[in-house]
Amino acid sequence: MSHPLYEKHKATLEAGLKAFGERSYWSAYNEMPSPKVYGEDAPAAGKQAFDALLGKQFELDQPGSNGWQGSEKSPYGSELNVQYPACDVDTLVAAAEKAMESWQALRLEGRTGVCLEMLERLNKQSFEIAHAVMQTTGQGWMMAFQAGGPHAQDRGLESVVAAHQVQMLSAPNAHWEKPQGKNPPLVMKKHFELVGKGVGVVIGCGTFPTWNTYPGLFAALATGNAVIVKPHSNSILPAAITVRTMREVLKEQGVDPNLVSLCVTSGHGDTQKLVTHAGVRSVDFTGGNHFGHWLIDNCKQATVYAEMAGVNNVVIDSTDAYKAMLRNLAFTLSLYSGQMCTTPQAILVPAGGIETDEGHKSYDDVCNDLAKAVSGFLSKPEVAHAVLGAIQSGATSDRINEAAAGVHGRVILAPQKLENPEFPNAVVSTPVLVAVDAADEKAYMEERFGPISFVVKTADTAASVALSERLVRECGALTVSVYSTSRDVINAMIKATQRSKVALSINLTGGVFVNQSAAFSDYHGTGGNPGANASYTDLGFVANRFVVVQYREHA
Repeated sequence: MSHPLYEKHKATLEAGLKAFGERSYWSAYNEMPSPKVYGEDAPAAGKQAFDALLGKQFELDQPGSNGWQGSEKSPYGSELNVQYPACDVDTLVAAAEKAMESWQALRLEGRTGVCLEMLERLNKQSFEIAHAVMQTTGQGWMMAFQAGGPHAQDRGLESVVAAHQVQMLSAPNAHWEKPQGKNPPLVMKKHFELVGKGVGVVIGCGTFPTWNTYPGLFAALATGNAVIVKPHSNSILPAAITVRTMREVLKEQGVDPNLVSLCVTSGHGDTQKLVTHAGVRSVDFTGGNHFGHWLIDNCKQATVYAEMAGVNNVVIDSTDAYKAMLRNLAFTLSLYSGQMCTTPQAILVPAGGIETDEGHKSYDDVCNDLAKAVSGFLSKPEVAHAVLGAIQSGATSDRINEAAAGVHGRVILAPQKLENPEFPNAVVSTPVLVAVDAADEKAYMEERFGPISFVVKTADTAASVALSERLVRECGALTVSVYSTSRDVINAMIKATQRSKVALSINLTGGVFVNQSAAFSDYHGTGGNPGANASYTDLGFVANRFVVVQYREHA
């Protein structure tokens, strides 16, 4: 008998399966924060719900609670003062393992239906979640709503759809009959049960606490596993809201709510204890190389899905839309102050310059014109604050100051500190652009997270293509972009990015930007270069999170 929630959300699942196969545009959740879509009272109710959480203890009724923790500081300077339950790691894992029994009993359709219900509930909370994302990450309001809400939910749904599709490849039952010549055939009844491998841990990042968390969270859950969410210490609230909602849905469906829990730790020791626990069988991580490689090296009992640092790059050869190219790049470099894993860091330009619809442009022309485009784009304060948001961490501010001091090369655009009238204590900075020669590899061949980009002077376009490929192979990357009017150059970049296994964008001059990624169409990461060992969301992201356990008997 089918599960009621599966029937309720079947149309969404079927539409998702269609889009997943076609890679066409489709979104289940509206990205516009419109009262006409979410209800006339939704904006005010979401803000009120967020405000009600501040300065209080966030109750989750989890096992193993032994105190309260939380020290989030908003990049906007706002006071949060939210405390979260600190729980014993061993107790959390044991409770999660036990909860998998009731989750297993729902079988595939039931588990899929419950996951879809969770996402629908989270979508209805998009305004509340957006405020939490904005105030913990420094994202501007529109990005916080879209990336923190509907876009993150779409990515979670994509994982559910992929998990459902790959699990449907296994037949639940079989009648097995082997002929024996003149003797009666051998006849067996066989049953194949899909069983989650064990507890999944999802480690959140400080800049995208839902967008980078939901794929692994729902991939693990939809394949039959319990999940423990370990958020970044400065972006706990969006994860806590998510976990609370998911636990409520589980309770309503008669499933042990400890299937999903929040783990707020006091330091690296507790986190390391959690991820190396024998009961943990998968770890999803977004963050820096140091801890990412530690996870891969030390979590021998688990499969680690890691997105780490990289050096995204742009190859500029020529263009027939010079101003549009500059506008596109200016937005790309400015969005959320470059605090995105997809933001370009190295912009590769031939020493001899480029050909454009406005005539030949020298290397210095490109440097100066790009600097002017960024400055012009951010010249209106209301635009600047909406796009830039705030700097999420002090370490990013330090990197900006270092680059601005000319440590890495000639500064062609100095960063400007902006005052946000709505949030006087916010740390806001415009991008810094640095000109370097290709030989100055120490400057640009490592990730410098934040609004810091290098215009790298190469010998020629062929050298740019080769350097782009080398950057991806050695440093990792999630995105590469090329601007060229030559099909030969474009084909060379296609081949180079296929060899180095990274996504390529070609001649983006309109309303699509290289640091944007659309669920159900764009793969986020390939798993084929050092920037990430997995992809949101291919079938490989979900297929190794469950096993098929059979039993058989004579018919």
